This record gives sequence, structure tokens and C-alpha cells, in this order.
Amino acid sequence: MRLSHFWWLMEGEFGASYAHVLADTLVLSAHQLTVTQALDAGIPAREVWESVCDQQDVPAERRLGKDVPPRR
Repeated sequence: MRLSHFWWLMEGEFGASYAHVLADTLVLSAHQLTVTQALDAGIPAREVWESVCDQQDVPAERRLGKDVPPRR
């Protein structure tokens, strides 16, 4: 997962402003680092996203992001 996709998912689920606040304050129990620290430490974005989803109880149907209709 690219970092840009990670932030698209975070902002889609938590809102543009709160996603960044959450990333700076939520300590991931699996890594004992905040989201931002985990990404900076080189932990794959997909693994960080899955940890965020687990801790924040994001339902499985929303973990891939919003459905976007194809362009015509």
C-alpha cells in the first residue's frame, strides 16, 4: 500500500482533520508506537492501517475505503 492510499483511507474513515490528530495520538498496541511513529519507523502502511482498524473497530466492509464510481 502506498502512503498516499493510506492517508486516503484514514481521511475517508475519520475525516480530513481528525485522521491526522488520530495518527499523532493513537498508540498502536501491536507496536507501542503512534501511527505516525510506526510509519516513520518503516512499518508497512498496510500493517499500520490494519492495526488502526482493529483498535478503532472499523467494520470489515469499510476497511477498503469508500466505493468510488468509475470515470466515464
